[in-house]
Amino acid sequence: MAEPQLQASQQRRVKVMTAAAGSAGRAAVSLLLCALLAPGGAYILDDSDGLGREFDGIGAVSGGGATSRLLVNYPEPYRSQILDYLFKPYFGASLHILKVEIGGDGQTTDGTEPSHMHYVLDEDYFRGYEWWLMKEAKKRNPDIILIGLPWSFPGWLGKGFNWPYVNLQLTAYYVVTWIVGAKRYHDLDIDYIGIWNERSYDSDYIKVLRKMLNYQGLQQVKIIASDNLWQPISAAMLLDSELLKVVDVIGSHYPGTHTVKDAKLTGKKLWASEDFSTLNNDVGAGCWGRILNQNYINGYMTSTIAWNLVASYYEQLPYGRCGLMTAQEPWSGHYVVDSPLWISAHTTQFTQPGWYYLKTVGHLEKGGSYVALTDGLGNLTIIIETMSHKHSKCIRPLLPYFNVSHQFATFILKGSFSGIPELQVWHTKLGKASERFLFKQLDSLWLLDSGGSFTLELQEDELFTLTTLTTGHKGSYPLSPKSQPFPHTYKDDFNVDYPVFSEAPYFADQTGVFEYFTNIEDPGEHRFTLRQVLNQRPITWAADASNTISIIGDYKWSNITIQCDVYIETPKTGGVFIAGRVNRGGILIRTARGVFFWIFANGSYKVTGDLAGWIIYALGRVEVTAKTWYTLTLSIKGRFSSGMLNNKPLWTDIPVNSPKNGWAAIGTHSFEFAQFDNFHVEATY
Repeated sequence: MAEPQLQASQQRRVKVMTAAAGSAGRAAVSLLLCALLAPGGAYILDDSDGLGREFDGIGAVSGGGATSRLLVNYPEPYRSQILDYLFKPYFGASLHILKVEIGGDGQTTDGTEPSHMHYVLDEDYFRGYEWWLMKEAKKRNPDIILIGLPWSFPGWLGKGFNWPYVNLQLTAYYVVTWIVGAKRYHDLDIDYIGIWNERSYDSDYIKVLRKMLNYQGLQQVKIIASDNLWQPISAAMLLDSELLKVVDVIGSHYPGTHTVKDAKLTGKKLWASEDFSTLNNDVGAGCWGRILNQNYINGYMTSTIAWNLVASYYEQLPYGRCGLMTAQEPWSGHYVVDSPLWISAHTTQFTQPGWYYLKTVGHLEKGGSYVALTDGLGNLTIIIETMSHKHSKCIRPLLPYFNVSHQFATFILKGSFSGIPELQVWHTKLGKASERFLFKQLDSLWLLDSGGSFTLELQEDELFTLTTLTTGHKGSYPLSPKSQPFPHTYKDDFNVDYPVFSEAPYFADQTGVFEYFTNIEDPGEHRFTLRQVLNQRPITWAADASNTISIIGDYKWSNITIQCDVYIETPKTGGVFIAGRVNRGGILIRTARGVFFWIFANGSYKVTGDLAGWIIYALGRVEVTAKTWYTLTLSIKGRFSSGMLNNKPLWTDIPVNSPKNGWAAIGTHSFEFAQFDNFHVEATY
C-alpha cells in the first residue's frame, strides 16, 4: 500500500471507527459492536486463486426507438446538465457504454429514427441526433465505448421483401458505411456492431459483415450477436467454427440474470446487451441495482446495458419514463434525476472496463448479493445489494419469489487485499420516504486493526459500495425549472436555412421521416418546409402504419384548433392529413384513434376517426390537386369537429365521441413525398 494512502488513512483513524450514517439514518454500525451483537454470514474476498471474468462496463441505449428525441431541443444550460449527469465521469451515471440505434426509417418502439441512406444512392451522415449524442458522450468521457445496432432498415435493402438478408453484401455494405461515416464525418470510432435487434440473425450475413469490416480496415470493430435470446445463436456457434470465430460477444436481452450452458461453452464474453426497461421510480431502481450484481453472479454477464438512456420522449408513448433519468419537457427545461441514475453510480464511478471480477462473489445468506472487482493494481470495489422481491421487479422476465431479511454480513479481505487500511463507503436506501436517500457518502471504514475484515448491518432495499477509490462524487446542479405543460399556442414556419438537426422541434415521427426541406425553386413563402421523405415502406421492426404520421404537443389536449399549409407531391394517388386527439403512438400507431382530416390529389376529402381510415365521419369531393399549396384547418370542441379548406368551411359539427384527448399530428396517406408549412395549434384541456 502506498505510503501517502496509509498516512491519509491514519490521519482519519479517530473519526472512522464506525461507518455510521448521518441524519439520513442507520447505515453501517461499529465493526466491533456488530460482531458482538449478532453473528451473521462471513464472505471471503480473495484473489489468491486468480480472478474471474473481465468487466466490460455498464451502459445504456439511445434508440429503439427515438427515446432521445426531445433531448436535442432542450435549451442550455439544461441540455448540457442532462448530458453531464449521464456521461461525465465521477459525477452521475458516469456510463462506460453508449449503444445507439442505426436509424432505419422504421417505427422501433417510440418513434422512427432516420437512416443515413434513405435510398440506394443517398448518403447523409447528419440526419437525426445519434451522431450528436455520441459526440457529446465522447466529449465528456473520451474512453466511452460506442455500439451501433440496427432495428429497422430502409426498404431498398429488401428488394421488395420485408427482410434485410435478401442481399447479404448489400446489407453489410449499408452497415459498414454507417461505421465509416461515423469516423469520416464525426471522428467517432465505433467499437461494437450488432446484427438485427431482437429479430432473426443469418450466420452467413455475420460472416460477410466480418469480412467487409476487415476489408475496410475495421478489424478493431467487434461483433455482438444476436441481441435477442441466448439461443439459438449459442448452439449455432458451437456447431459452426467460422461463426464462433467472428462473433466476439453473445448479447442477450432481458436474461433474468441467467444464461445457458451453450453460451458458457463458447468461451465468449456474455452480455445483457439490453435490460432494465422499467419505470424509473424506486422499484425500477431496485430492479437495476439487483441485476447489475446478479447478471454476473448468476449468468457470468460482464456488461449490462439499460434500455433506455434517458426518457426523452412523450410520456404517453409505450414504456414512458423507462430511462435512467427523465427529460421530456424541452419547452420548460424541466428534467428529473431519477433514482436508477444513482444506482448506476454505485458501480460505474468505482470501476472501469478492463477491471476484473473476483471469483469470490455470490449471494448473501438472507437475501441479496455481493460482487467485488479489482484493477489488478491494488484497488478493490465491493458492491452489495439487498433488493427485496417486491421492490425490484423488472418489467420482464417474471421474477421468481425470494426473501430478503435483516442480516449482518462480515467480509474478510484476503490475498493482495488483506493489507488495505481503509475503504470509502457509499450508501443508498430505497423504500420509505422518511428513510430514503440516494448515493450518500458515509465515513470511511478503518481496517488496519481488524485483520482485513468488517461487518455491515444490512436491511432490505439497500445498496453499499465499499472501495479504495476516492474519486466518487455525487454531482449536482441547481434544480431545473418547474414542470410546465406544452404551450397552448404553438407555431412553426420551419424557416431554418441551416438546421442543426434534421427534425423540427417537438415533432415525434411515428411512421415515416419528416425532415427540414429547402425548395430551391420556390423563392416565396414556402421556400423552407417540413417534408415527409420516404416513398417506400422500410424493412419493419414493429407493425408500422401504412400511413406516415408525426405527433406533437400535449396528450391531454381536448379542445384544439390545428392549421397547416400542405402540399401533395404525388399526382392522383397522393394524400395528406392533419389530426387532433391522436391517442396512440409508438408500436401501437396502427391503432391510433383521433380526428383525421384528409385531402387527396384525386379531388376528394375524408374525415376519419382513426389513422387506418376504417371509421369514416364524412367524405366528399373538393377542388384539390397535387403540386398546389392548401391550408387545412381542423377544429375540435367538446363532442363536435369542423374543418376548413383555404379558410372556407368544408364540413361542420361532425359528432366525435372519442377519444376525449390526444396529440396533434400531420401525415400522409402512404409512403409518399409531401410537404407541410406554417403549422399552428391553439389548444386547451
